[in-house]
Amino acid sequence: MILCECGEFIEGETFKDYIPTSANPSTSTIGHKKCGLIFDFFDNKMPKRYSSRKELKSLAMKFAEKNNLDQNTLGKFLLEVDRLKSLGKLSDGDILLTAYRRL
Repeated sequence: MILCECGEFIEGETFKDYIPTSANPSTSTIGHKKCGLIFDFFDNKMPKRYSSRKELKSLAMKFAEKNNLDQNTLGKFLLEVDRLKSLGKLSDGDILLTAYRRL
């Protein structure tokens, strides 16, 4: 599951494209159909999104729905997301994955 800069998780809403990278002038990659962002996985130039606390809670709820979290686990997950956001050092994707792994 990839979190795009537009705030959506991309699942099947991708297109194929070719971009120049450090290894090859024409490297195959994917892009997000909704916003058109093209991902550069080869050079580790992944988009990072830093949302407000309110936007992050909305993303966390979408993430929880996609991962079928029950009510008890959902509460713990949202608390962990809040704690990690308070640190102020992590991107949204890093916060969501770290919080999910700590459950």
